[in-house]
Amino acid sequence: MSTVAIGLGPARYTWGGDETLFIEVAEAMSLEANFKVMALAKATTATGIQGIIDICPANASLLIRFNPDVLEASVLEATVRGLEEGLGDISEHRLSTRIVEVPVWYQDLFTSEVEARFREGFHQEPSGTDLDYAAKVNGLADAAEFIKRHHEQPWIASMVGFVAGLPFLFQLVDMDKQLQVPKYLSPRTDTPKLTVGHGGAFGCIYSVRGAGGYQMFGVAAAPIFDPSQGLADFEDFMIFFKPGDLVKFKPVSEAEYEAIQQEVAAGTFRYRQASVEFSLADALADPESNNKKIMETLDGV
Repeated sequence: MSTVAIGLGPARYTWGGDETLFIEVAEAMSLEANFKVMALAKATTATGIQGIIDICPANASLLIRFNPDVLEASVLEATVRGLEEGLGDISEHRLSTRIVEVPVWYQDLFTSEVEARFREGFHQEPSGTDLDYAAKVNGLADAAEFIKRHHEQPWIASMVGFVAGLPFLFQLVDMDKQLQVPKYLSPRTDTPKLTVGHGGAFGCIYSVRGAGGYQMFGVAAAPIFDPSQGLADFEDFMIFFKPGDLVKFKPVSEAEYEAIQQEVAAGTFRYRQASVEFSLADALADPESNNKKIMETLDGV
């Protein structure tokens, strides 16, 4: 998994029953593959074809659900194949998106309590913590160095789903700097709401409390899923993240976390965010310089 261009070939088209077309852009996640997925999903949406019920982009694939009584399968496949051919060189694509600062209380009390309950028989190293283990498998000195690597460079939301509002996050760094951590040996039956987790090369934020198998590093201080739509950031939709969003984690203390919780309760919290034009070519050529430029857009917000 890398930000290096991989020279994508044509996607593979298969069917899932009578109502879904599955388009596999690549077998493995890459920034280029994810850009192609988002571009193809956008192009398909723009056609306004009658009969398409839902378009679900994922890390390196997308699923299109349709009504076969309205739209013939052969017509849908031919249309999407034509759109794919028309995408051209994916590395030249740009994404109009935003970067969002997500405050995180690392080494918090909530995930610390849960991980203590699920060590023996669940975790690779029952005597340690998830952050200690993550630092070890990445060859880092300690948990503090891992946390630094985790929040210094931004991430892209490669897909949103699994449970409502949960973003899968892929860090915008070279392959040799990708943080990779195995999931728990056996899934937990409990994960605190807003846990910042990691499995394989993907980070995530658990939108709701529930089962989970990703390593736990901390908790986000503000909601990412708000069915009541009580906060201004959720005025248009109850789910905060969209595929293509960029995320910059910001470490906060327990006191800062509690202050943000009070803002959320009062209905006054707003995410710090800024609009950006994300160039895939720039990201592939020089991730660090491109990341610096992107993160600087938050300075005046």
